[in-house]
Amino acid sequence: MGALCCKPEVIDFEGEVDLYHFYLLRAVGKGAFGKVRVVQHKQTKNLYALKYINKAKCCKMRAVSNIIQERRLLEEIESPFICNLRYAFQDDENLFMVLDLMLGGDLRFHLDRSGNMKEEVVRFYVAELAIGLDYLHRLQIVHRDLKPDNVLLDEKGHAHITDFNIAVHFAPRRPLTSVAGSMAYMAPEVLAKRGYLHHVDWWSLGVMAYELLFGRRPFRGKTNSALTHSILNDRCVFPENVDSIVSPECIGCVKGLLERDVNKRMGCRNGLEDFKTHPWFAGLDWAALEAKEISPPFEPDSKRANFDATHELEELLLEDNPLKARRRQQGRDPSTLTPDLRKMEEHFLPFDHLKQKRRSFFKRRADGEFGTASQMSNASVAGTLTDQPLADTNASSPSIAMNQLGSPLAGLPTNGNTPARWRAI
Repeated sequence: MGALCCKPEVIDFEGEVDLYHFYLLRAVGKGAFGKVRVVQHKQTKNLYALKYINKAKCCKMRAVSNIIQERRLLEEIESPFICNLRYAFQDDENLFMVLDLMLGGDLRFHLDRSGNMKEEVVRFYVAELAIGLDYLHRLQIVHRDLKPDNVLLDEKGHAHITDFNIAVHFAPRRPLTSVAGSMAYMAPEVLAKRGYLHHVDWWSLGVMAYELLFGRRPFRGKTNSALTHSILNDRCVFPENVDSIVSPECIGCVKGLLERDVNKRMGCRNGLEDFKTHPWFAGLDWAALEAKEISPPFEPDSKRANFDATHELEELLLEDNPLKARRRQQGRDPSTLTPDLRKMEEHFLPFDHLKQKRRSFFKRRADGEFGTASQMSNASVAGTLTDQPLADTNASSPSIAMNQLGSPLAGLPTNGNTPARWRAI
């Protein structure tokens, strides 16, 4: 008898993008309702990160609006310091976003592996992230969740902002009011609930810079209420021997970012110009930096996995319904879908960066405000702060408004008590 064989699936690369266009490689991350895998485009051979979100879990967690918001924002933006969207599509079970692949791991991973970083390394990251944030702010987008977990390094060591699932557009005359983000990195004006704009991202950059330099965060508390009190009231405390660790210019930059008065906070008045004129960045060729012509001071080890390898094992051993390409059910009556599923069908639209121009779904009116499309976000991402324990661990800080889709890494030690050899400046 002759051997039976299956006909290979015919792939229409000229048609709408779907999962058949990609080879599925290793799993590198997971979140509350989604996962991340490395994929390779079968035609171009380019490698990407595939972020896929289970529709049922997305509905259960009431995160549909957030996912659509993230998908729309990512179609609008493209920057060398952001993990850019390349493709988007869906099948009957999952939503898919194909993003730039960053093989260098996230900054949380490197903090966990190697501890605090040298000043020159942190200076480089702060400069690149300032370019990325300034780009977003000029588009009137506030990220709201900048932290080491959400900064990925490419194979050369350049920094990229990722995870836009609680990012929103802002209008200068209509401050945001929802409590959103990761609490340890939230600006005082967010916790005080008095309204805020994009200035909160500069505060988060300051918290992250401090953490990268000293291996701990500047404000701490064993419960959320204690952490809130610290962020709102405590002085910024530095190691007693800080002068032997970093330069005065470095201290000045961190203090400028951690200024509670937004009118005085670094970045809030003149955006990127505040960094270009700051002494800490004296001599830096900003044009070369933006063009990625400056070699990063730290290059991730390409011979080691820069992510948690347990995700691959979990995918192999524990996944009941492993990811695979599936044809969509044809002829479904949209009226039979739940409102959330119908919303995903109608608003999570396909995207192919090779065939479509980037566009904004958020049209500005003449007065600088946004149309109704942008109003999807603010009410849906509001979070509730409870008096939970262990708020001040230096581990990955969970987002309050929405669970993060990323690699959960072992955190640094808990540091609720300030050591004696730390001082305020």
